[in-house]
Amino acid sequence: MSYPAALGTMLGLVIGDAFGAPFEGSPVIPSKPLKYSMIQRKNQYFTDDTRQALAVAESLVICRGFDGYDLIKRLIEGYRIQPEVYGPTSKLLFQKVAAGIDPFTAAEMIFVEKKGGRSNGAVMRGPPVGILYTGPILTETSTICAALTHWDPVTIACSVWVNQMVSDLCRGMNKEYSFLHARALCREPEVLGCLGSYGKFPVLPFLDALPATHAALSLFMESPSFGETILRAISSGGDSDTVAAIAGALAGAYYGVEGVPKGWVECIHDYHKIINLSASLWAISNL
Repeated sequence: MSYPAALGTMLGLVIGDAFGAPFEGSPVIPSKPLKYSMIQRKNQYFTDDTRQALAVAESLVICRGFDGYDLIKRLIEGYRIQPEVYGPTSKLLFQKVAAGIDPFTAAEMIFVEKKGGRSNGAVMRGPPVGILYTGPILTETSTICAALTHWDPVTIACSVWVNQMVSDLCRGMNKEYSFLHARALCREPEVLGCLGSYGKFPVLPFLDALPATHAALSLFMESPSFGETILRAISSGGDSDTVAAIAGALAGAYYGVEGVPKGWVECIHDYHKIINLSASLWAISNL
């Protein structure tokens, strides 16, 4: 387990989210590709993507492992601070829990009521689980962590896929190995068909968990550096903050903090907290 990779994962997620947020909702195919100079800004504020991922990381550190009820409390606290930026599935879940419904029951109710509920919120918050765990417990924890708000099997499988790759990349595996390992472990046919053959499909950075995960995976696998991964993710338009957050977590796990372009870290609001939290998460991963 590498601390630079763990830190890179968290910073990659936050940088992708913060740098992608201003471009959210832009055309899928922009007229011009973004340049490094376009995102060299100070005080880049993150969205609910980072807020939820930090809640996962904080819960894992404080509880010394996964505790779904502790996590849901933290997620709701973040929702109360800025409810307008949360996705439709998470927002509905938090409202039901606040009304006294058990979170796992509420997630199942939403799945039935909406006949699905495949938004990408569970995927972008999961990478801290990949930093901490490996093996069967990684799959189990990733599944529970996603199902806490998103009960749809496709969303869950996407989260497990990303977390598996993060886990392998943080432990020194290369892109190809981490991809093939995640593919070999996937049991959801729709996800396996799309992510397992990512090169056959266009990048469509939608709110739906599967195309968002496919976009992030494709951009990471086909980009030569951390910086290019982020730039291409932002340039893809659509749900650019979430796609860039997922792609950034993968790229950060692979390239490590050393691969993050100079000056980008300092652009992030409250980055010292993120660094300290990453160090704590890395420390307990070695226990």
